Amino acid sequence: MSEYLTTRELADLLRIGERKAYDLASSGEVPCVRAMGKLLFPRAEVIAWLNASRSGPQVAEPPLPPIVAGSHDPLLDWALRESGSGLATYYDGSFDGLSRLGARTAQAAALHIHEEHGFNTQSLRDALGEAPVVLYEVSRRERGLLLAPGISDIAGFDDLKARRVVLRQNSAASQRLFDAQLEAHGMTRDDLETLPTCARTEEELAVALYDSKADAGFGLGALAGLYGLGFVPTHTERLDLAIWRRAYFDPPMQKLLRFMQSDRFAQRSAEFGGYDLAQMGSVHHNGASG
Repeated sequence: MSEYLTTRELADLLRIGERKAYDLASSGEVPCVRAMGKLLFPRAEVIAWLNASRSGPQVAEPPLPPIVAGSHDPLLDWALRESGSGLATYYDGSFDGLSRLGARTAQAAALHIHEEHGFNTQSLRDALGEAPVVLYEVSRRERGLLLAPGISDIAGFDDLKARRVVLRQNSAASQRLFDAQLEAHGMTRDDLETLPTCARTEEELAVALYDSKADAGFGLGALAGLYGLGFVPTHTERLDLAIWRRAYFDPPMQKLLRFMQSDRFAQRSAEFGGYDLAQMGSVHHNGASG
C-alpha cells in the first residue's frame, strides 16, 4: 500500500469527481503535497482529516495487532524473544514498516532512515503527520560494507565496481542509502554483479556473505564478528521504534521496553559490538493528535 494517494485514488476514496478532488487541494481543505508538478495526498493524513470531520458518537478504535514491523535488527530481534513480550514480528524494511504503521496493521515499526538533518523523524511526519506515535530510540549502530571471508581488496564503495554484491529489498532503508552512495560515487546497480535475489533481513545478508555467494553487502557491523566477516564502517545510524501511543503503555510493549533497560540487554549489545546504547530511551517525536 502506497503512503500517498494520487488525485484519482483520492477521488475514488471520497466518491467524488477528480475535478472536485483538485478543488479540495487548491483550497487547502485536504492534506496534500506537490512534487515535480504532481499532487500527492498522504494516506494517513487524509484518513486523519476524515476522522476529524466526523459527527455522531465516537466508537472505540479496534485494537492494534501485536506486531512489530519495519527493519530487522539482530539485537532488537533477540530482545523481542528474550523479553517474553509476546509481540510478533514482520520485517520487510523501514519503509514497509511506516506503511504498516499508517495502515494500523502493526503497533510499532523499527526505523533507521537517514535524513538530511537526522534520522526517522521527518519520514515519520511525512507518513503520519502528527498522529499519536512515539519515536523511541533503541541504539546508535555502525553500518558499512560487510565482506565475505577472504575478501580483503574492498576498502570503500569505489571498489565495488564489477564485484559480486548482495542487495536488500527496495523497502529497506539500507538499500536506499546504498543506492544513494553508489550514485555519489558515479555508479548504479548496473555497475555491480548483483545476486538474483535480495536479502530480506540483515542476517540473511550476512549468511549470504558467510556462504561466499557474494563478495560484499551493505550491512551491520554487529554481524561481522558473529559470521567471521570483514567490515568497512561507513555510517553511524540511529535505530528507533515508532510506536502508536495507545500501544506504548500496553503490557507487551512495556515488557519489551523494560527489558531493553536491563543489564542482560546491555551485555548482549556488548557481545554483538557495533552498538551504542548511551541515548537509548530518548523520545525524538511524540505526535500531538489523539
